[in-house]
Amino acid sequence: MCERFQGKVVMITGAASGFGALAAARFAAEGARLALSDIAGDALEEVAQSLRSKGADVITEHVDVTKEASVAGHVARVSDGFGALDVAINNAGLGHRLAPLQQLSVDEFDTAMAVNARGVFLGMKFQIPVMQAAGQGVILNVASAAGLVGAGQLSAYAAAKHAVVGLTRAAADENARRGVRINALCPSFSATPLFDEMADQVGERTSTSREEAYDHIASRVPMGRVSEPGEVVQAMLWMCAPENSFMTGQAIAIDGGLTAI
Repeated sequence: MCERFQGKVVMITGAASGFGALAAARFAAEGARLALSDIAGDALEEVAQSLRSKGADVITEHVDVTKEASVAGHVARVSDGFGALDVAINNAGLGHRLAPLQQLSVDEFDTAMAVNARGVFLGMKFQIPVMQAAGQGVILNVASAAGLVGAGQLSAYAAAKHAVVGLTRAAADENARRGVRINALCPSFSATPLFDEMADQVGERTSTSREEAYDHIASRVPMGRVSEPGEVVQAMLWMCAPENSFMTGQAIAIDGGLTAI
């Protein structure tokens, strides 16, 4: 068993489902101590209990990534409780209904920006000083292929994910000489609960099943399929791994070739 993260403290937001929950399991399998957060408390605790039953060292907390006090308190409690913060994965995010830009409400835009962009900003705002003080650390921000190209019908989401890429590159530049590596991961369509919501919307519009909607969306990807979450999470581990020590300020697409066209 590879144990690249043996004893390392790994913080993951949005850990109750999707990429966050699977990443928690993969990091735990490689020896990490975990600080997991989400606004979905019951689901988060189920994830944590499953990992604890396998011997993982896990703490959990209800955190609203849009609230400065909530994020600041969580980072402080993790760094004080564990005595370190080695890896932070700012993964919490949400989508919105599929609609042209002019049909989105201001509230829909503001919510997408608050969770997907401000949540990453606040995470880094409080994670970076802890890592600077230690002289080392890795931050991985989960953006999206929609943060690299246009994403029709998802304008607010795309705007927020472009902001994540910009925040990542700026923070990486500021911290490259401080021992803190900061990168962004940009997955496209993947079989997660968030993608299920999108597929259901497509299905409602086209009067098709979720499976047929999956196939329709997958047809847009050069590889002809959506990714499995494990393919994305494997990239997460590689980007955070000690041997990947010379990568910073990058936005890496795991997208089946979607952004290549």
